[in-house]
Amino acid sequence: MADAASDVTRDPICPLCSRPIPPEARQSKHHLIPRLRGGKGGPTVLLHQICHNEIHATLTETELAQVYNSIEMLQRHPRLAKFITWVSKRPPGFHSKTPGGRRKR
Repeated sequence: MADAASDVTRDPICPLCSRPIPPEARQSKHHLIPRLRGGKGGPTVLLHQICHNEIHATLTETELAQVYNSIEMLQRHPRLAKFITWVSKRPPGFHSKTPGGRRKR
């Protein structure tokens, strides 16, 4: 007989903040290279919606395509690093408006 605990599916982990993404949490796929900058059909990652919103509030499509096109680089950005520290203390299903202001255009 199979162990019941092994049948439990685990929630995916947000690669940006390392928190689980429960089914009821707002979530979306992020193109590591924006579609409009050559990333159509390229790699995507599943993120909490709040994490995805913060990425796009912080960086332009060009910055995402040229420099911040990996999770590691996103985590190194000063504003995103501060956000990750803040959001990592919240429950996995937490969502709110993007806490910081939008990037300067």
